[in-house]
Amino acid sequence: QVQLVESGGGLVQPGGSLRLSCAGSGSIFTINAMRWYRQAPGKQRDLVAAITSGGSTNYADSVKGRFTISRDNAKNTVYLQMNSLKPEDTAVYYCNAEGMGWDLNEFGSWGQGTQVTVSS
Repeated sequence: QVQLVESGGGLVQPGGSLRLSCAGSGSIFTINAMRWYRQAPGKQRDLVAAITSGGSTNYADSVKGRFTISRDNAKNTVYLQMNSLKPEDTAVYYCNAEGMGWDLNEFGSWGQGTQVTVSS
């Protein structure tokens, strides 16, 4: 069992910043890709950013230049630094991780989500 716990969401004014964290725990041998998704009310869940174990990243066009994804492999943690936030960034943000457990079985896990609200 692998658990992911997000933190760092909240209410912020347009133009502000937030930093999300997602920590993995449990039977983790290695984590390959780590990703952040978001889901606004009435909309599908969309990929925001992803990072490989080697540090390669990719971003949705809507967040390029404003968001930065990073990870600490020793802590099984992924971060999302969000700057210049806009009202359209309002959503529940979920982290996702894929890897292998100590039993050598592959896993894919989701966090419970953290609310980000951008409003004046």
